[in-house]
Formats: sequence, C-alpha cells, structure tokens
Amino acid sequence: MAWKFSDDIPIYLQIIELMKIDIVSGKYASGDRLPAVRDLAAEVSVNPNTVQRAYAELERLGLVQSERTSGRYVSIDEKKIEALRKDLSEGYIAELFKRLKDLGMDDQMIREALNNWEDKEDGNTGL
Repeated sequence: MAWKFSDDIPIYLQIIELMKIDIVSGKYASGDRLPAVRDLAAEVSVNPNTVQRAYAELERLGLVQSERTSGRYVSIDEKKIEALRKDLSEGYIAELFKRLKDLGMDDQMIREALNNWEDKEDGNTGL
C-alpha cells in the first residue's frame, strides 16, 4: 500500500492517525508486533525519526507497548482499543454532520439521507 501524505499536516501526525485506524480495524491486532521503525520509514519514504516520533506518541497514548529488545506491540488493553474506535467513529460522524449542515441540510434532511443511503446499501430499492 502506498501511503500518501498531505502537505498541511505534519507527517508524524498523519502516521499516528493511519496507525490508529490500522489498530482499530484489526490490521494490527492486540498484541501484534508493529513494523520496526526503519522498516516502516523505508516503506512510507520518511525519515526514521518521523516514525519514531509517531510510535512514541502512540506509546504515550497507551496504544502501543515497547519491549526493550524486541520492538513495539499493539496494546493488549481491549478497553483502550475500543475507546479509540469510539473516539474515531464519533469524530467521523461529527465531520459528516458538519459537512452536510454546511450544504444547508437540517437534521431531518440528514436523517432522510442516511436512511436512503442505508436502504441502498442493504439492496432495498424502495419500490
């Protein structure tokens, strides 16, 4: 997978966000070893210090644990991972509602649009 970074946000913050998504989605399961700093830096074409900074922040947040000689591992604290999933999902929902309201939609219009989208996803045509 090619990582694409935005110019308006520091790369280490973007790495943190992508790693959070990988953790809550199960790409990196609880207890999994994360790629070594140098390996991930080479994969995403950034300086190893950038990855080190991202990993340090993930560790500070309690999402990653460091084992002195064997690398970093995803936290085995399922409550921490579930809390992260909840925080990320709430942020996405808030962003969605803000964007829809910026389009001039009120709460009722948003509910109808969500219901219509859900029906389409479920294969219901409404006929």
